Amino acid sequence: MDLDLAQVRAFVLAAEELHFGQAAEKLSISQQALSKRIARLESRLGMQLFDRGGQGVRLTEAGHRFLEPAGQALAAADLAVAAVLDVHRPLRIDVWGHLYAPMRTVAQAAARTSELRLELGHGRDLPSAAAALLHADIDAAFGRVHPPLPAGLTHRLVRLEPVDAILSADHPLASEPALRPEQLRDSVLWTPGALDRLDFLHRFAERFGVRDHAEGANLGLDHFLADLAADPRRFSLLPADVPLPQTPEIRLVPLVEPTPLYAWSLLWRGRGHPLMGALVNAFVAEAGRNRWLEYDPSRDWLPESSLPALANRFEDEGGRTVADSPRAD
Repeated sequence: MDLDLAQVRAFVLAAEELHFGQAAEKLSISQQALSKRIARLESRLGMQLFDRGGQGVRLTEAGHRFLEPAGQALAAADLAVAAVLDVHRPLRIDVWGHLYAPMRTVAQAAARTSELRLELGHGRDLPSAAAALLHADIDAAFGRVHPPLPAGLTHRLVRLEPVDAILSADHPLASEPALRPEQLRDSVLWTPGALDRLDFLHRFAERFGVRDHAEGANLGLDHFLADLAADPRRFSLLPADVPLPQTPEIRLVPLVEPTPLYAWSLLWRGRGHPLMGALVNAFVAEAGRNRWLEYDPSRDWLPESSLPALANRFEDEGGRTVADSPRAD
């Protein structure tokens, strides 16, 4: 029996979402078109794959049996297409979280691997990068990943980066050699956008009792720093080694007890581009070389939304989990 892969793809997405409307949205088709594809597949198979009742949709027993091999068939088809069409095309990777300079990490990982041919782009945020992956507009994405993550995407934690507090030089705490996060609770958290859309900063404020925040448009690092320096009550967070312009109006102060960590992840769909394995291997090697994945809960802080990713930490060549090796102080 020859199966229509468009029908199979509609079934797999609907089975993962258990919601025809959401599955149709991911395929960029109407719900009616998705329902027709699934109905034609059921007719071809001579089996009902979904129970469509008042309580929503559920997989039938036949649907459960069909789901795993159907997903494998789609993955094999995607790989076959990629092998023919994409072998000479650069791997397209988008980054987001631009104030935190994600290109530093991507460039460092890719620089040691001559076979990697990358075409770099910029996404707005995690949802836009995920949508581009699902529509095959890009091959991979790099930034901070947090739930909810659409079905069909794979991500790996590749770097845990300490962040510092960045303050106006006139801030009452600007002269301190180091700060505990809780010391910032009476300051104003300055964010380049709405706080509820910036998961890391939002969770930092909740965890350490920062009550006040102010926000502005994300117009780049220089604008962000100028707005920060304009108010002596403001602070924000930036990775400790982000290149900053030399300006006397701001101070970068280390955070300790605990040190917040910003979690960078690599995100992709299926096996995809033939160079995807080389890119993952490059990050594995660089993470081990630079001790990027070390985490000690007694002295570090990660938002709860980042903790599940720790289960997917890379291993070094000796088979040890990189994050389990001791960190040099």
